[in-house]
Amino acid sequence: MKSTRLASEWFWTGICVAAVGLTVVSLFAIVADVAIRGAADFNLAFFTKLPPLPNAKPSSGGLANAIQGSLILVAGACAVGIPIGIVSGIYISEFGSGLYGSVLSFLGDVLAGIPSIVTGILVFTLIVLPLHAFSVVAGSIALGSIMIPIVSSTTAQSLRAVPNSVREGSLALGVGKWRTTMVVFGSAKSGVATASLYATARAMGETAPILLTVGSSAFWFSGAWSPVATLTYYIYDYATSSTPNWIALAWTAALVLMLIVLGINVAVRIVTRRGAHS
Repeated sequence: MKSTRLASEWFWTGICVAAVGLTVVSLFAIVADVAIRGAADFNLAFFTKLPPLPNAKPSSGGLANAIQGSLILVAGACAVGIPIGIVSGIYISEFGSGLYGSVLSFLGDVLAGIPSIVTGILVFTLIVLPLHAFSVVAGSIALGSIMIPIVSSTTAQSLRAVPNSVREGSLALGVGKWRTTMVVFGSAKSGVATASLYATARAMGETAPILLTVGSSAFWFSGAWSPVATLTYYIYDYATSSTPNWIALAWTAALVLMLIVLGINVAVRIVTRRGAHS
């Protein structure tokens, strides 16, 4: 019997190790392939010049406008999604003990499970079609809507993790409910920052909502109610083209996007570690 349990333990341990190894190898293969292919056009021109014409010489253009547009778009999405997500998370954790709070929490879970393309179609129908134009505003609303449930649920969990003794001590000193909530929020700020960074990384890598709401542009940012270039759009567009110059730029854009998301995830680790030691 003991040998059977030991054999079973070794078998399942081997399965887990094999699964982890397969995941690590697959991830390394993807990262290495993108890095090798994208390094060809990873130069100053990529970060300073506009997209080249199809018949242009290799490395004669860049996607500086797409980098600018992606940063502006994600900044707009953060302005929409992070404040609403934090406020709703605070309400769910500290004030939503009744039916309304439960319904709000349930709706947040449903919203988190909706495919991003459905969000893009909804914003396309409500904003793009009536205005007859793609715009940064429409894209920010679409991406911000995707960020809201991520920030909300993680904020609520972070606040619930704060010991009740903090709340009881604050109330015992005669501090009001709202100020007590701010004390609790201060204790959970690392978790809220982590949620915001994760949601930002999610928004940075989205493609489907951008195709339906932002459109694209071959020029620099020209206004909040105008289309704008983004890295994800150019990756999609250039990677499916038959022009070698554009395909090479698509790989470089994928490398830059991967580095940005990697940087955000490293920032999440740093914030989480500081929160654990504070």
